[in-house]
Amino acid sequence: MATVLLVGGGATRPDGLMALAAKVNTVIAADGGANVLHAAGIVPEAVIGDMDSARPELLAALPEGVVHRISEQDSTDFDKCLRHVTAPLVLGYGFLGGRVDHQLAAMTVLGRYPERRCILIGEEDVMMLCPPELDLTLPPGTRVSLDPLGPVRGQSQGLRWPIDGIDFAPDGRVGTSNEVAGPVHLRFEAAKMLLILPARSLDQLILALAATTSSWPAL
Repeated sequence: MATVLLVGGGATRPDGLMALAAKVNTVIAADGGANVLHAAGIVPEAVIGDMDSARPELLAALPEGVVHRISEQDSTDFDKCLRHVTAPLVLGYGFLGGRVDHQLAAMTVLGRYPERRCILIGEEDVMMLCPPELDLTLPPGTRVSLDPLGPVRGQSQGLRWPIDGIDFAPDGRVGTSNEVAGPVHLRFEAAKMLLILPARSLDQLILALAATTSSWPAL
């Protein structure tokens, strides 16, 4: 699966960044993510954003055509990147951790582009908008949290606490800290459910996405 690593200016670690860069075909910076990549000695194939965080001298030193300035202020740099980058899978690093408002904004963007497959990666967790159906193979006891972006219902197999018949909603029932009890199958009726797993589950999540053709239409 062709994969893009999208790097933001939030919380990152050099070893984590290098490990992720080794998994992908292309590395792109979201504005201030260019500073993070420069510190790691990685030249991005593109820098996308309003350029209010990336250092001007760094941008000036990049090859012609790498910097894509989008000046409008009605969306975040993550939003700008996700709507302009085309790839079967995007790994987002540097968007979780740090400021809570930035994290919430990133979660909102996942729901805004349900047709895009994007995994956000933090120090403790990985997160994505769950596709209509997904099969996961994870060790028993692995934490599986489900956080609704809007009203949504679903079905499950292989979870300690099945979700069938539950009306999930941001101001109602949520699915924090469920657990794997066997092979997991998830199905949802709307593009409204965030799936949150431990960071160590990233490779299994990537494999699960590669194995399913189930996807949401664009809004």
